[in-house]
This record gives sequence, C-alpha cells and structure tokens, in this order.
Amino acid sequence: MDLALSTMLSAPVLFFVLGLAGALASVEIRVSENFSKAIALYLLAAIGLKGGVAISKEGLGDIAGAAASGVILSFLMPLVAYLLLRRLTRFNRREASAIAAHYGSISIVTFIAASTVLGDLGLPFAAGMVAVAALMEAPAIATGLAIAGQGNMSRPPLRELLKVVLWNESIYLILGAMMVGAIIGAEGGKTIAPFFFDPLQGVLCLFLLDMGLKTGDGLRRDRRALYPGTLVFGCIMPVIGAGLGFAAALGIGLSAGSGALLMTLAASASYIAVPAAMRVAMPEVNPAIYASLSLGVTFPFNLIVGIPVYVTIAQSYLAP
Repeated sequence: MDLALSTMLSAPVLFFVLGLAGALASVEIRVSENFSKAIALYLLAAIGLKGGVAISKEGLGDIAGAAASGVILSFLMPLVAYLLLRRLTRFNRREASAIAAHYGSISIVTFIAASTVLGDLGLPFAAGMVAVAALMEAPAIATGLAIAGQGNMSRPPLRELLKVVLWNESIYLILGAMMVGAIIGAEGGKTIAPFFFDPLQGVLCLFLLDMGLKTGDGLRRDRRALYPGTLVFGCIMPVIGAGLGFAAALGIGLSAGSGALLMTLAASASYIAVPAAMRVAMPEVNPAIYASLSLGVTFPFNLIVGIPVYVTIAQSYLAP
C-alpha cells in the first residue's frame, strides 16, 4: 500500500494527472510539437546512455533468457489482445489487429517510470534490460499485420515498412545511446551526468505533462476508448501481459528488479513505434482509435496502478 501510494503521489505521475485534467477541462496549455519531440529524444538517449554506462561496469548480466522471453511475448501477445478485442468491443478486424499490435510492443516511458521506482526503492536490475525493451518494440507489428490478413488491404512497399518497423528512431536511438554509454564507461558517464542523468526525473515530469495533455485531447476527440468494453480491455490486457511476464521471469530465474521490468514491458502498450508502422501498413485505420486506448486507458493504468503492483509481486516471489 505504501509503494502504491508513493507511486501515485510521485512528481511524474502527478504531472501526468495535471496534464490530463487540464486537457479534459479545456485549459489552454500548449506544448509545441518540436519541444515534445526534443523531450522524447532526450529521454531515449538518457535511458540508453544510463544502461550503457551500467553495462560497462556490470556487463550484460544473464539477460539472454529475458531477451528471448521478451521477443516471444511480443510475438504472441497481439493474438491474446485481438481475441479479447473482438469479444469485448465492436472494433472491426483491421481496427482490432492494429490495436492488438500496440499491446505486444512496449512503452519506453512506462519502462523509464518503472526503472525510476526501482531506483527509489534501491532494487537493482540488470542493465541489459534496456536492450530487452528495444528488442520488444518490433515483433508485435509482424503479428498484428498477420492477424489483419492481406485480403483487400493495400500493401505498403516492403522497404518502407521494414524501415519503420526495424529501424525506427526509438530503437535506433536507445540502442545507439546504449553503445555510446558502454564505450565511454563510468568515467565518461560522470562528464555527461549533469545533462543526461541528474535532470532525468524533471524532464520525465515535463514529458508526462505533455502526455497527459495529449491523452486528454485524444479522449475528447474519440470517446470509444471510454466505452465499457474498451475500458475493460484497456485495464485487463496489461494485467494479462504482466502475468505472462511474471511467469517468464519466474521460469528463467530473473531477479526481482529485472522481473518487475519484464512484467512492466509486457503490460505496456506502444505509442511510438507501432503507431508509425500502422500508419504505413494500415492507413485506413483511424490513428485516434489506438492512440486513445493505449494512451488514454492503459498508460495511466500502468503508471498509477500497475507499476506498484508489478514491483510488489516481483519483490514477493522473485529472488532479490
């Protein structure tokens, strides 16, 4: 209970709620697209660098099992999401498959938020979990497209789709920054800490303020995310994902910290890599449909409720 309360009352979560409430109340708070983009790039670079510096000190650790589990989960979870969507909502096949792909991929900001909670608790985790997060970005897209079927769907150029799926900016930047961090090591990390590491929590607050504003705007534009069946899906799917992530963590013997992160990754939904791919692969599907659900329901659920629960379960059942 203390962990849940401290997470809900943490500055990043409160800034998200501030932005969400402001948007729903039609308060005129505007964040420029360029500034929003810059913050997102900063966070990707910072978490990659932080992971890389840690890898230079600790090594990758035993993350092969976590990486394999993450990729398998990313491939399989869209199938579960699609079946639930078809049963609980009125989304058609294309819409449901596009949404399902988001729930096999990951939210890097949810990962950063969970990492911050673990850091505050002093609960260690493998530095290589950053790489696991990057590896889980793309496989779900392939499954989502397979579910949609080719039928009458327009076929995007394969090169364009592969570029979006496998070489999108989030994967490139987080892996590239991780390599930079591993090369410069702990001593090099000290020189960039005042810009990349020390302000991370404050920048995350600004980013989540922006996310709250966008979430509120999305919910005002498309209220299908607030339909009962859609709300149920948006809250049940992360629980299912976290459960599968926990089973994998238990099976491969992950530590509590790394296990909590794998649970968080499996519970989260993409809002960067997958939307970009879906706009190329299924342009006929309205982006507001999947944005309002992943951002408007699942993201706040994980941020406020999910992360403290996942961490508590991991602490209770996984090795320290």
